Amino acid sequence: MPIPVTIADDSALSRKMIRRNLPEHWDAEINEATNGKEALLAVEAGKADVLFLDLQMPEMDGYQVLRTLRDHHEKTVVIVISADIQPEAVALVNSLGAFRFLKKPLVAAELHKALSEVGLL
Repeated sequence: MPIPVTIADDSALSRKMIRRNLPEHWDAEINEATNGKEALLAVEAGKADVLFLDLQMPEMDGYQVLRTLRDHHEKTVVIVISADIQPEAVALVNSLGAFRFLKKPLVAAELHKALSEVGLL
């Protein structure tokens, strides 16, 4: 049975980059969200056991999504993928329950390693 995965990023190019870097034979059903509200709707609809999450998005940013997930959907595996690699951002993301923080541009080997560490590969 495929793993429900949502890629949440307001940039179509970033969503495409993440898709391209996913493991080739990974049994996953990929969904996309263009903002934080759509990401939460995907989680609530059962379309995001794994959520790849950008921090800077319209309507609801990644930090707000993480806070909501921490309070209501703690089983969702969140991997933040962001260009904001300031130590404060990384610390906040970790404190809000993200599994990993990966920097943009994404490196496929780092993504595969994170998925292996959480037991998804």
